[in-house]
Amino acid sequence: MVLESEGLGKVYRSGTWGVRELTIRAKEGVLGLLGPNGAGKTTLMQMLATLTRPTTGSLRFAGIDVVKSPREIRERLGYLPQDFGVPAGLTCFELLDTIARLKGIRSRSAVLSMLESVGLHDLAKRPVESLSGGMRQRLGIAQALVGSPELVIVDEPTAGLDPEERVRFRNLLSEHKGLKLVLLSTHIVSDVESVATEIAVVRQGRLLAFGTPEELVARAAGAVWEAELTAAEMERLRPSLTVANLTRNAAGVKARLVARERPVASAIPAAASLEDAYLLLMREAGEALPAAA
Repeated sequence: MVLESEGLGKVYRSGTWGVRELTIRAKEGVLGLLGPNGAGKTTLMQMLATLTRPTTGSLRFAGIDVVKSPREIRERLGYLPQDFGVPAGLTCFELLDTIARLKGIRSRSAVLSMLESVGLHDLAKRPVESLSGGMRQRLGIAQALVGSPELVIVDEPTAGLDPEERVRFRNLLSEHKGLKLVLLSTHIVSDVESVATEIAVVRQGRLLAFGTPEELVARAAGAVWEAELTAAEMERLRPSLTVANLTRNAAGVKARLVARERPVASAIPAAASLEDAYLLLMREAGEALPAAA
């Protein structure tokens, strides 16, 4: 099961490009789509979910042309949009059971098992409109995964979840059987670093980098530094620095910095992380990419 796009683009009536010249080839596993808000992640997901048509290029999943055969894609798809609306008047079980039946699943135990996997088993009879934001997001995740679809698209799935629930979600993706390809969109590095088999980093609708987490981290080797600075030095230098982390101490601050060249005289090399690699890509893209049209 391979996801392939070639020269994929989406331009809106305003002339703004949501996605531009995107070419990727993702294998089975979890593809993390990582980028800041407004990077084109949702536009790409909507095209793959057959909700909007590309302007240019091609998009295929498992050899199926997404534009020409949308029904075939929908039969294989589980989708959690960024804004998951929940209809009033249904319980958690009734909503999930309805979606399961639309997918041809008529098993009460399968629905209850899915509710249990997202921590909502005890709330099966509770009206969906009474759920908290985090609970609604968990229900949204459940409806995307029910039936073990071959392709699962989740857009900012950890929005509204507390740290414990975010860990639960990442574990669910790692452990859920039957999934072929999961496309997980986020602007939070920690959401993808422990579960993604491949990561696509995007900005302004363009692909900046694509590879395994290890490959992306390797690109930042030699570009991560740590430095002890006084508070005054940090205040003076900060506009010119890309700061990955800052810890205050009695002497001033300990800064983790990202730069291709030694950013300050006292800086010493440090091992790179995925977050460092992401910050470096954003910094270099900001220097190289034209302003968004």
